[in-house]
Amino acid sequence: MSSIRVHRDAWEAMLAHARAAYPDECCGAMLGKGGEVRVAVPLENSFAGSRRTRYQVSPEDLLAATREARQGGLQLIGIYHSHPDRDAYFSETDLKNSCPWYAFLVLSIKEGVFDHAACWQPNPEQTEAARVELDLPI
Repeated sequence: MSSIRVHRDAWEAMLAHARAAYPDECCGAMLGKGGEVRVAVPLENSFAGSRRTRYQVSPEDLLAATREARQGGLQLIGIYHSHPDRDAYFSETDLKNSCPWYAFLVLSIKEGVFDHAACWQPNPEQTEAARVELDLPI
C-alpha cells in the first residue's frame, strides 16, 4: 500500500479515541476499500501491563472488526494507535507485533492534544516498515 486517505468521520473518531484514552495508548481498526479509510472502529487496548507505552489488540476484537468490515462491504485495511507524549514513529515493539498485510497509522498525542501522525507498512519478514503517504482531512 503506497498511500492511505482517511475520510473525515473516520479521522474524527480516531482523534476522539486517542484523546479519551490519553495518557494511555488507544488502538482501533481502520475499515475501507483500497487505500481509503472510511470507518474507524475503536478497540479495547487489551495489553495486561502499562498501557502508556504499549497496546495490544485481542484476536477476538480483530475478528469482530473483520466481520464488521465485511458486513459493510469493506475490508480491514489497517490498525491505528496512539503514542502519548511521543512522536508518531513505528517502534520495534510495533514492528514485532505487526502484520505485513495491514497499514499502521500512529497518532502522536502530546499533553492530550493531537500533534502529528504517520503511517507505516511492515515488510513480510517484519524486519522493517516503510512510511506510507498519508492524506488526512486536516
